[in-house]
Amino acid sequence: MNRILKTIAIGLSVLGFGFTCTVPAALAQACLDRYQIQEAVTSGQIRSLDAVLASAGVDGSTTVLNVEVCDEGGRLVYIVGVLNPDGSAQNLVLDAQ
Repeated sequence: MNRILKTIAIGLSVLGFGFTCTVPAALAQACLDRYQIQEAVTSGQIRSLDAVLASAGVDGSTTVLNVEVCDEGGRLVYIVGVLNPDGSAQNLVLDAQ
Protein backbone atom coordinates (compact mmCIF):
# COMPACT_ATOMS: atom_id res chain seq x y z
CA MET A 1 0.00 0.00 0.00
CA ASN A 2 2.91 2.38 0.75
CA ARG A 3 4.21 1.92 -2.78
CA ILE A 4 0.75 2.61 -4.24
CA LEU A 5 0.37 5.84 -2.27
CA LYS A 6 3.90 6.92 -3.15
CA THR A 7 3.26 6.10 -6.83
CA ILE A 8 0.06 8.15 -6.82
CA ALA A 9 1.75 11.11 -5.10
CA ILE A 10 4.73 11.09 -7.49
CA GLY A 11 2.47 10.56 -10.48
CA LEU A 12 0.33 13.54 -9.54
CA SER A 13 3.37 15.73 -9.04
CA VAL A 14 4.70 14.63 -12.45
CA LEU A 15 1.37 15.60 -14.01
CA GLY A 16 1.46 18.98 -12.29
CA PHE A 17 -1.45 18.70 -9.89
CA GLY A 18 -0.97 21.34 -7.23
CA PHE A 19 -2.46 19.87 -4.11
CA THR A 20 -1.03 18.23 -1.04
CA CYS A 21 -1.81 14.64 -0.18
CA THR A 22 -1.62 13.77 3.51
CA VAL A 23 -0.51 10.22 4.24
CA PRO A 24 -1.22 8.76 7.69
CA ALA A 25 1.94 8.37 9.77
CA ALA A 26 1.47 4.60 9.97
CA LEU A 27 1.71 4.39 6.16
CA ALA A 28 4.56 6.85 5.63
CA GLN A 29 7.96 5.50 4.65
CA ALA A 30 11.11 6.65 6.36
CA CYS A 31 12.97 8.49 3.61
CA LEU A 32 16.44 10.01 3.73
CA ASP A 33 17.04 13.69 3.11
CA ARG A 34 19.59 14.74 0.48
CA TYR A 35 22.41 15.00 3.02
CA GLN A 36 21.70 11.50 4.37
CA ILE A 37 21.62 10.14 0.81
CA GLN A 38 25.02 11.69 0.04
CA GLU A 39 26.46 10.33 3.30
CA ALA A 40 25.06 6.85 2.56
CA VAL A 41 26.63 6.88 -0.93
CA THR A 42 29.97 8.20 0.37
CA SER A 43 30.12 5.60 3.15
CA GLY A 44 29.23 2.77 0.76
CA GLN A 45 25.93 1.98 2.51
CA ILE A 46 24.12 2.45 -0.82
CA ARG A 47 25.21 2.59 -4.45
CA SER A 48 25.10 5.82 -6.43
CA LEU A 49 22.00 6.57 -8.47
CA ASP A 50 24.02 6.28 -11.70
CA ALA A 51 25.24 2.80 -10.71
CA VAL A 52 21.74 1.65 -9.74
CA LEU A 53 20.17 2.96 -12.96
CA ALA A 54 22.91 1.38 -15.08
CA SER A 55 22.58 -2.01 -13.38
CA ALA A 56 18.80 -1.86 -13.87
CA GLY A 57 19.31 -1.27 -17.59
CA VAL A 58 17.67 2.16 -17.60
CA ASP A 59 18.27 3.88 -20.94
CA GLY A 60 20.69 6.81 -20.73
CA SER A 61 18.21 9.04 -22.58
CA THR A 62 15.64 8.60 -19.81
CA THR A 63 14.98 11.86 -17.93
CA VAL A 64 15.02 11.58 -14.12
CA LEU A 65 12.24 13.71 -12.65
CA ASN A 66 12.70 13.05 -8.93
CA VAL A 67 14.55 10.74 -6.57
CA GLU A 68 14.00 9.52 -3.04
CA VAL A 69 15.79 6.92 -0.97
CA CYS A 70 13.42 5.24 1.47
CA ASP A 71 13.36 2.32 3.87
CA GLU A 72 11.01 -0.29 2.47
CA GLY A 73 10.65 -3.28 4.74
CA GLY A 74 14.13 -2.92 6.24
CA ARG A 75 15.96 -2.32 2.95
CA LEU A 76 16.86 0.96 1.30
CA VAL A 77 15.41 1.57 -2.15
CA TYR A 78 15.60 4.35 -4.69
CA ILE A 79 12.18 5.57 -5.77
CA VAL A 80 12.85 7.28 -9.08
CA GLY A 81 10.31 9.16 -11.19
CA VAL A 82 11.39 9.04 -14.82
CA LEU A 83 10.21 10.40 -18.15
CA ASN A 84 10.84 7.83 -20.85
CA PRO A 85 11.96 8.75 -24.40
CA ASP A 86 8.43 7.98 -25.64
CA GLY A 87 7.00 10.64 -23.27
CA SER A 88 5.50 8.25 -20.73
CA ALA A 89 6.23 8.78 -17.04
CA GLN A 90 6.75 6.00 -14.54
CA ASN A 91 8.13 5.29 -11.10
CA LEU A 92 10.92 2.82 -10.59
CA VAL A 93 11.63 1.18 -7.24
CA LEU A 94 15.23 -0.02 -7.30
CA ASP A 95 17.37 -1.68 -4.61
CA ALA A 96 19.87 0.89 -3.37
CA GLN A 97 22.26 -1.59 -1.75
